[in-house]
Amino acid sequence: MPLDYPVHERTLPNGLRVVVSPDPSVPNVTVNIWVGVGSRHEATGRTGFAHLFEHLMFQGSRDVASGEHFEALMAQGGRLNATTWFDRTNYFETVPKGALELALWLEADRHGHLLDAVNQANLDNQRDVVKEEKRQRYDNQPYGNALIDVYAAVFPEGHPYHHSTIGSMEDLDAASVEDVHAFFRRHYAPDNTVLTLCGDVTPDDGFALVERYFGSIEPSLQSRRGPVEALPPLTDPVRVERREDVPNDRLHVAFRLPVDETEEFNAASLALDALGGLASSRLVRRLVRKEQTALGAHATAWGFVDGVSLGFIVVDIAGEADTDDVEAALLEELERFAVEGPTVAEMEAALAQAERGWLSMLASQEERADAISHYTLLHGDPQLVNTHLDRLRAVTPEQVRAAAAKWLCPESRVVVAYRADVENEEVA
Repeated sequence: MPLDYPVHERTLPNGLRVVVSPDPSVPNVTVNIWVGVGSRHEATGRTGFAHLFEHLMFQGSRDVASGEHFEALMAQGGRLNATTWFDRTNYFETVPKGALELALWLEADRHGHLLDAVNQANLDNQRDVVKEEKRQRYDNQPYGNALIDVYAAVFPEGHPYHHSTIGSMEDLDAASVEDVHAFFRRHYAPDNTVLTLCGDVTPDDGFALVERYFGSIEPSLQSRRGPVEALPPLTDPVRVERREDVPNDRLHVAFRLPVDETEEFNAASLALDALGGLASSRLVRRLVRKEQTALGAHATAWGFVDGVSLGFIVVDIAGEADTDDVEAALLEELERFAVEGPTVAEMEAALAQAERGWLSMLASQEERADAISHYTLLHGDPQLVNTHLDRLRAVTPEQVRAAAAKWLCPESRVVVAYRADVENEEVA
């Protein structure tokens, strides 16, 4: 039975795309905003700006004091946060129905008038917050910089996905107030934004309220970084070796993939599920259960929109097992899958897992709002929340095999290998 979540869309005269998905099952509303700016929009020497603004957006605006956005909505029983990714920055809150206008007023003030509050003191303060976040999440975590190594090795220097969302601390140190003001003016504008309302609100009321609070914000109309040319699979393997104080050896084996939401991306994603994304996947069966050379194996695909996506397999090496032997076994499975493709059972399991995860996600009002914003901003089609599963089910086993043969072949791999520093462990 096809999904049929109600989706009503309208574009305001200033370019703001508004989507309302009514759901009167509970008396609250999720406000979900996606701005078309992420780390892929950052210029060389100015990385980390998108993530920096995620922090600055809570430090006050024209009519809102620093920290008041959180305080005002939490006092009404709301919950809220924000995230930054390669292709977008996301701000979201779920509030009781009676606090919807407050949430929209607060969002409109910071999206339209943030720069009234972005001064040198605020910039310095949030720069320090980002640096501490980097120390906690990356520098002082086992394998913390592994994905930064993966991005840098999979995508060439200068490519939009070459650097991570956390960016360079040197770039942030070099940033002036004028630099960050210019970044905001270019990207934070209604013509580069999607606002989704999901919950106990009618389409007419939702559109009217958004028009009331956001309609006067002027569009930017500045040129922004467009998609780059699609990247093909790598033609030669790339290796990065790290020897650090980590609990065990770990392999990160990464690949370029087709752009998100294409038939070929969906096929490659299902291939990764069959190889390592399921509890009964090939790598788990062989490396973890049969040979017991791995503590765990996991594979996933991340869909991007700028000409290429990313897939990777992570394997934790067990005890005294030889890491190179485990990698060789992994490559054997990739080669075999490229020839044989998925079995009937593997295909059914991969589709069942995808369906279960998708339906579970959409059952959450907050996550449904996020998916609607995602598909509206990055793909121009909010109805994909209803049709995505149908598109996935239409993929054939032969398409999965062909995608694996093209995109997941051993010659196209990037390996970031972390090896435990045994000498340091013995000294300690």
